[in-house]
This record gives sequence, structure tokens and C-alpha cells, in this order.
Amino acid sequence: MPDSGDIDKSPTDDAAQPRRLRPGVKRISLALQGGGSHGAFTWGVMHRLMSDPSIYIDGISGTSAGAMNAAVFADGFLKGRRQGAIDALERFWLRIANLPGMPRGLAQGIPGISDGWAVDNDPAFMMMDIMTRLWSPAQLNPMKLNPLRDLLDELVDFPGLRARPDVKLFVTASNVRTCKSRVFRTHELTSQVLMASACLPMMFEAVEIDGEHYWDGGYLGNPAIYPLIHECASSDVVIVQINPLVRPEVPKTSREILNRINEMTFNSSLVREMAGIATITSLVESGALNDDRYTAVRFHQISAEEELAQYGALSKMNTERSFLEHLHRLGYETADKWITENHQRLGWESTIDVLDKYM
Repeated sequence: MPDSGDIDKSPTDDAAQPRRLRPGVKRISLALQGGGSHGAFTWGVMHRLMSDPSIYIDGISGTSAGAMNAAVFADGFLKGRRQGAIDALERFWLRIANLPGMPRGLAQGIPGISDGWAVDNDPAFMMMDIMTRLWSPAQLNPMKLNPLRDLLDELVDFPGLRARPDVKLFVTASNVRTCKSRVFRTHELTSQVLMASACLPMMFEAVEIDGEHYWDGGYLGNPAIYPLIHECASSDVVIVQINPLVRPEVPKTSREILNRINEMTFNSSLVREMAGIATITSLVESGALNDDRYTAVRFHQISAEEELAQYGALSKMNTERSFLEHLHRLGYETADKWITENHQRLGWESTIDVLDKYM
């Protein structure tokens, strides 16, 4: 994001040219996965990154909750720089905790029913899960009420955001008709685009944009990586991973099986894209591929897979304030540890083995 405090200004600087940063400032791009309320983990990660003046975010690609984090963050940054971005994300997530119509647990803290924030056995969440399997979104919500869309329109200045070509945001949605992903750029962003990126088809009707209908971007790009490589100046891509790639045990119950299918589905596009990018990167680094169209990319990952995996699929719909604040703390602490261990390696080498992680 453009920040005068990070930039070594020159009279020749313009929006089409990469900004020259002060010595010691690390340029990164962010890839933000979707995952419902688990996106509050990303809120914590971004809070920690923005608290470090030696980190400059060049662009953000996001899907679903990741796309909302990206838009709220960018809007807050344009209004108030780093502290503005931090405050905007906090305001957004705490408002989500108070939105009408969002699921609330009925049995918080009862052993065996609602242990901690694992709500798979909570009656309220179980009933909602059953209802979305029996009735379509059109039947459950014939008035098309959407308090989340209204909240985004209230908090984000979309016209102001669209007017800033120097802000590089990329939001993915899945075209229902063509089975192709569409990546929306900053100049196209609206609350409708963000709702398309977050449109789970069992909960919301497909979102229409320009005569096409879209479902959650996680099906085909969670998130899209290639725009960060081709349209951003940074060669360091930091993936904020919400959906666990690895589980130590094979699922046994029907709910565990459905949960794992969901995780595999929402990770599959990222795994495929990363495998292709890793192959090209290895060829470039070895000298086997000598083509100016391709460049080596350094990859990094901030995740808390073990901690997030224990909460179960239904917890992604849990918007209890205490749960969101817990995820924020987890994200902040995880990012803090990652920065301490890897800051000096930014700009020099990947901090994850991409071939081992995604192939």
C-alpha cells in the first residue's frame, strides 16, 4: 500500500512505477484465504504486519473473508495510513460480532456440547446446518436480506477505493455458468463483488455481476496467486493459510468427512497453482528456463493449522465476539513469531519448501 513513510520519493515516481523504498524496508505481497469467521485470524496477522514499519505491502489477493479483509484494510489505510488500517479491521470484525441474523451459540461452555469454540454439537449451529441442507437460500431468505453487505457499504468508501490505481487489490469469484474464476481488480470493487467472492451456495443465492452469476471464489482460487506475481513489484508472496492442508488422522464421522471435503475443495486451487509456480521457479533458478516473461518468486506462509483445525467446520460461522478476538490474538501472535524468525530472509529466499508443501 502507498505509504509516504516507507517511500524514498523521486520526481519521476508515478502510479505505474514500483515505489523505491527506504533502506531496510521489506516489500511483500499478501495472499489471503477465505474461511468464514476464521478470517479473524487474518485480521490479527495484518494487525501485526502493519505494526512493523519495516514491512511494505505491495498488493493483496483475497478470497471470501480474505477479500473483505483486503478491502477494509486498504480503505482504512487510505484514510489513516497504518493506524487507519489497524483501526478499520478492528471496527469491521467487532461490528460483525454484533450483526443481526448472524448465528449465536446456545450452549457455550457446556462440556460435550460446546467445548470452548468448537460448536459442531451446539444446537443452534446444528439446526442452521440442517436448514441449509433442506432448503435453498431463496427459500430461507426470500427478501434477500444481507446485513454483511450493508456493513461493507457503510464502512468502505468503494468509489474512493476504485479511484486509486496505485492500490493493488485482487478479489476472486467463481463463475457458476462457465466454471472459471474471475479476478476483480481495484477499479472494479464494490460490496457486490465482495459478496460474490464470499457466496457459499448453500447459504446465499448466486451474486449477479455484469450478467454473470458467481459463487464463492474459494472453489476456483483461494486465493489467486498469479496477479501478485505479474502485477506487483514484490517477489515475496506471503500466504496467510486458514484452511488446514494436513490432518494427522483420517476422518471417521459424517461431519468430519464433510469438513475434510470442504478443506480439500477450498485448498485444491491453491495447491494446483502453487505446484505450477514452484515448477517454473525451480526451472528459472536452475537456469533451465531463460525467459524474461518468467521470474523466480519467493514464498512464505503464516498459518496456525493445528490450532484452527481443532475448531471444526461449523466454527467458521461462529461470530461470537470472544471467538473473533481469540482468533485475532492467535493471528497476531503467529505473525509476530513468523516476523521474528523470518524477517531477515525476506527479499533473499523462500521460508517454506514449496515443493514439499504443495506437491
